[in-house]
Amino acid sequence: MTKKIVFFIFALSIVCAHGFLRKYREDKTKCPMVKAMRNFELKELLGQWYVIQYYASSEEDLSYKCMRAEFTEDDSISSAFKHMIQITMNFTYIFINDPLNEILLGNITWQVPDHATPAHWVHAEDTYEGIYNTYVLDTDYTSWTLLMHCAEKEKEPRYLSAFIMSRNATIGNNVVSYLRDKLPKYDIDLNFMFEMSQNECEQTQLDKNLPPLVGLAEEAYQRKKSPSKRRHPMKRIHKNTSKEFV
Repeated sequence: MTKKIVFFIFALSIVCAHGFLRKYREDKTKCPMVKAMRNFELKELLGQWYVIQYYASSEEDLSYKCMRAEFTEDDSISSAFKHMIQITMNFTYIFINDPLNEILLGNITWQVPDHATPAHWVHAEDTYEGIYNTYVLDTDYTSWTLLMHCAEKEKEPRYLSAFIMSRNATIGNNVVSYLRDKLPKYDIDLNFMFEMSQNECEQTQLDKNLPPLVGLAEEAYQRKKSPSKRRHPMKRIHKNTSKEFV
């Protein structure tokens, strides 16, 4: 009889714990508890990367291609209280439905709030309202990296995004599977983790002798008159650039 009671209590505790976890996972306003990479070496991550797969909780379809990033360590900020490391990611990308294949440029800057956990970064720019956490979940520095972002803003759903990146334009399927498996526990739906094409990434060159109201030139002309209101994945303002990724 005693054994049955003990078993019943044990089973009940499992059910209650499962219910609590489900309730926690359904909270779409707060960032999940994320475990950043241990023994992380920031300087080894710096340099250029290709985005191989991309996820954003606000998107049900992929709008971009040719997304590529470059990490740099900025001049550190020192104060009487703390020495702050800063990291900037500049990235280029193209909208899939853009007939001009216009290369757009975005950037975001982070600070490392705790030197003991250098794989956890926070948004460094005052223009962003709310909390923006970034985590390096895993990397081997020379071939692949898994990055995750989570943003919180009062009275709004949280924003999750994740990037599988490679030093090359392609990466092995086994590596992709290994990295994807790390994401579901952070409430990232792999059904919406999309492959990022790295093909046809050259910007279309228009004949400047054509009048502005002919074909694609008309669209280019109108775009320069009225800059695009579309936003890139980090919600920064678009800028046009002819910079090539090498």
